[in-house]
Amino acid sequence: MKYNKILTVRAVEQVNAGHVLIRLTDDKTLPKPVPGQFVQVKVEGSPSTFLRRPISVNFYDEESNELWLLVQLKGEGTRTLATLKADDRLEVLFPLGNGFQQDVKPGERVLLVGGGVGVAPLLYYGKYVKEQGGTPLFLLGAKTKADLLEIDCFEQYGQVYLTTEDGSAGEKGFVTQHSMLDRAGFSFISVCGPKPMMMAVARYARATNIPCEVSLENLMACGLGACLCCVEKTVRGNVCVCTEGPVFNINKLTWEI
Repeated sequence: MKYNKILTVRAVEQVNAGHVLIRLTDDKTLPKPVPGQFVQVKVEGSPSTFLRRPISVNFYDEESNELWLLVQLKGEGTRTLATLKADDRLEVLFPLGNGFQQDVKPGERVLLVGGGVGVAPLLYYGKYVKEQGGTPLFLLGAKTKADLLEIDCFEQYGQVYLTTEDGSAGEKGFVTQHSMLDRAGFSFISVCGPKPMMMAVARYARATNIPCEVSLENLMACGLGACLCCVEKTVRGNVCVCTEGPVFNINKLTWEI
């Protein structure tokens, strides 16, 4: 079930120069999202922002009744969201879309690969994997050490491996070049980030016969499958990423990998 709710901002935290973490709550228990789902946020106070902004669910905390949104500051809409303060109100449509693999068995080793702000949905999913008895392994990439996000949070749920393009943290290079991939032994792989990175991970998964799913970041306007601007070509034709995804098994996509 989808809810359009006016939520209360509990805090807005500056993560780094280009990202903020918005923590939302409500006087009633928040609907529990599935890891990998997203929200559509209405941006008030931004004259040029007419459409809601899609943002991945970064984390859901039942104990504190909080929903976390990790926001990259890219345009006027997201920069307006960054000016929110505690006790401000925010209109949010959620939970939307289909999430990551839910059938996680005890003992399974799950590789979660993220690049840039694409790491956002992997934190909540890593928590879920651990709660199911699986072992989440995070492989996170960024341009520099300063661009890495929420590393302390990820370390609460599993082993974290890092890559940076300049070598300032972890191994130098891209996620698909990390030495930990040589160990394999993964039950499946879940990925979110820039499309070239996801396609590179998909090639690795196919070459090693490991099931793989990716979370697409196609441009979305409505989040309900009405505007058709997020269409992706799949083996069964064009589908809306907002309703059929954003998470897809790579075998359902027509990527040439």
